[in-house]
Amino acid sequence: MTTNRDSENIVQKHIQGCVRNEKDSQQALYKHFYSFAMAICLRYANNRLDAAGILNDGFFKAFKNISKYEPTKAFMPWLGRIITNTAIDYYRANLKFADHVDIEDHENIAQVNSVYDKLAYNDLLALVQNLSPAYRTVFNLYVIDGYTHEEIAGLLKISTGTSKSNLFKARQKLQEMLKAIDLKTYEVRTSSVDRNPIQVRLNTNMQ
Repeated sequence: MTTNRDSENIVQKHIQGCVRNEKDSQQALYKHFYSFAMAICLRYANNRLDAAGILNDGFFKAFKNISKYEPTKAFMPWLGRIITNTAIDYYRANLKFADHVDIEDHENIAQVNSVYDKLAYNDLLALVQNLSPAYRTVFNLYVIDGYTHEEIAGLLKISTGTSKSNLFKARQKLQEMLKAIDLKTYEVRTSSVDRNPIQVRLNTNMQ
């Protein structure tokens, strides 16, 4: 029976092999973290084909820079940051954040009571993938990955107000999508599903 410690030791062994540019270790590490990395890519991508491209670019960057990884720290967050940054680079090169009004123009609009907490995590992500790339990117960075608006503005080369506006509009679009869905279906499906901690940020202030 393989324990968590045994699994960590195996991962560290493969990491050292990757530092030596060993193909077998690269393939083993890719396979081990494929699902974790692909889940990140799918949140940002328009489709699975785009996600696969981001995934491969992300792993290429990870293998290229793996000598900079500190073995005393957890590997998954290190890899996750590289994959996320790769997704950001991909969409920053393709997105146009134009014609967005700053959040001050929306401050007096009453927020609709959120119903996100009725959704299972996978159902939420399915809806998020229907957002436009601009809205989806900001929503993912703020709500799921925990970046601040100031950090998002720096990453995407947009203003803080645009980041806030995109998040506001993303939430509005999600509300509209949810109105078209029979929430009773979700209530039944999520009654036995554990909530994901990332949903805590869904109802927080945008400021």
